[in-house]
Amino acid sequence: MSTYKEVKKVTTHTLIEMKMRGEKISMLTAYDYSMAKIFDAAKIDVLLVGDSASNVMHGHETTLPITLDQMISHASSVIKAISRALVVVDLPFGSYQGNSKEALVSSIRIMKEAEAHAVKLEGGEEVVDSVKRILTAGIPVMGHLGLTPQSIYKFGTYEVRAKEGAEAAKLLYDARLLEEAGCFAIVLEKIPSSLASEVARMVKIPIIGIGAGPDVDGQVLVSHDMLGINKDFSPKFLRRYLNLYDEIKQAVERYVADVKSVDFPNKKEQY
Repeated sequence: MSTYKEVKKVTTHTLIEMKMRGEKISMLTAYDYSMAKIFDAAKIDVLLVGDSASNVMHGHETTLPITLDQMISHASSVIKAISRALVVVDLPFGSYQGNSKEALVSSIRIMKEAEAHAVKLEGGEEVVDSVKRILTAGIPVMGHLGLTPQSIYKFGTYEVRAKEGAEAAKLLYDARLLEEAGCFAIVLEKIPSSLASEVARMVKIPIIGIGAGPDVDGQVLVSHDMLGINKDFSPKFLRRYLNLYDEIKQAVERYVADVKSVDFPNKKEQY
């Protein structure tokens, strides 16, 4: 039974308290000031400045091309808009892998230049040294296991991960490792619901799912997918709450028609 408790400012500690009392955590991506302001007013718990900005804001096919400078720019815009939500920023591809010192430098830049609240990185055992090093600077770290989009060329597919015994066992091992290293939460992407449930029961830190079933501590979606701004992405786990693509297109079509017919501006709309 979940108990909803109103909080003025969500922190990493708030999320752990929410898990303890069974209150689910809501999380969405945000990349700009205007949308973040709306999401914060709607009392979203966590805003993720995701490297999915590479796809939805910059038009790239994968998350790999987005730079640290671009991520800082998006994060800075989001931070200016919020008063309640916890803002977590993805470390982009190439800013932390294989080099814990670079991971720390990248994280410090995000915290100083964007004034973010935490960072997120993908991977398990292979990034534990980076997690520990970032934490030495007092920077909170969120983990990410399962389908890790920055490794798409290694996987070769966006299919469900950890369906087989060995990969499932590694995921459980990695989740424990990330918790022990000091991560305050972990995102689990596109893995079997039963495995995600097992991870959520096994660790004390919150588990946020995306395509990981209901038995985790919270859910995250890409805002552009959830709002129906994107029409060309329809995974099984996605629920569209609006169809903004069509609504915005129709509004622009009406505006174009009104301009062409000199219906806009009318007498009330001029000085």
